Amino acid sequence: MADNTRRPEPRYGNRPTMKDVAARAGVGLKTVSRVVNGEPGVTPDTERRVQESIDALGFRRNDSARVLRKGRTASIGLVLEDLADPFYGPLNRAVEEVARAHGALLINGSSAEDPDREQELVLALCARRVDGLIVIPAGHDHRYLEPEIKAGVATVFVDRPAGRIDADAVLSDSFGGARSGVAHLIAHGHRRIGFIGDQPRIHTASERLRGYRTAMADAGLAIHDDWVSLGTTAPKRVQDAVVAMLAGPEPVTAIFTGNNRVTVTVVRVLAAHDRPVALVGFDDIELADLLDPGVTVIAQDAATLGRTAAERLFHRLDGAADAPSQVVLPTRLIARGSGEIPPPAEG
Repeated sequence: MADNTRRPEPRYGNRPTMKDVAARAGVGLKTVSRVVNGEPGVTPDTERRVQESIDALGFRRNDSARVLRKGRTASIGLVLEDLADPFYGPLNRAVEEVARAHGALLINGSSAEDPDREQELVLALCARRVDGLIVIPAGHDHRYLEPEIKAGVATVFVDRPAGRIDADAVLSDSFGGARSGVAHLIAHGHRRIGFIGDQPRIHTASERLRGYRTAMADAGLAIHDDWVSLGTTAPKRVQDAVVAMLAGPEPVTAIFTGNNRVTVTVVRVLAAHDRPVALVGFDDIELADLLDPGVTVIAQDAATLGRTAAERLFHRLDGAADAPSQVVLPTRLIARGSGEIPPPAEG
């Protein structure tokens, strides 16, 4: 027996077409095309009927054909380390504002500090024909991007430089910022200063470590091996590093942290410690000024990083053919109390 049960119409995947609009308005496809693209040659009454049909059906123009004609998609890609990291929120927003001002759509994703995932994401964005890319690199070899750049995909690296290719980059002064932060602790009397940073393969981590070592050398201070700890930002790893540095007959009296996630864990550990330990962190953290003491930080301007990178990208998209350049933005020390704690009196 035949099944006469009426099946519901599928809700998704059946978008209205220009042909549907033309049928409803009682006009030809060319007339609909002229209205959709804002072209002349349509009477006001016909334009009104077409627009009413567009509104009633929920029709949206398919830009694929326009992309093929113009060679531009009016979209750019942004590859971040981690969308959940508070540092990247202002950077992402700044890129989006510049893109919007240029009539472009921003598409973003996270590499999770995985070079393979970075490459997969970047090439997926290229396959979707984005006009340009802003990349916070996880890897050290970006030769996989050379064919895309030669094909016209403008690319700017931000926060860290590209590896093994010449490309525009916008960076914060990680070396100089770390050097000034450690010098600040030295100026407040500290001689035993620990450094807890991210994985050494990461450009910013290695530059901040270099700044720490340089500041200590400038002051003629030796560095014990157990005063330096590099690795993941996992709370347990950082906690163990702090505990180790504060143990023994000559514990550190101050700690410099390499990024915001490390700083947050160190603040929690020091809150339970039985004596004050000075702290300066690279990157500002939320509510840093409300803690007691407030957290002294080396602040970088994430929004300016994003804005500068995006403006450079659109400069390239507008036809600029000058050699790739590197812009280094200054950092700023914000003293709030934790970095001004003096070392305990020797006795």
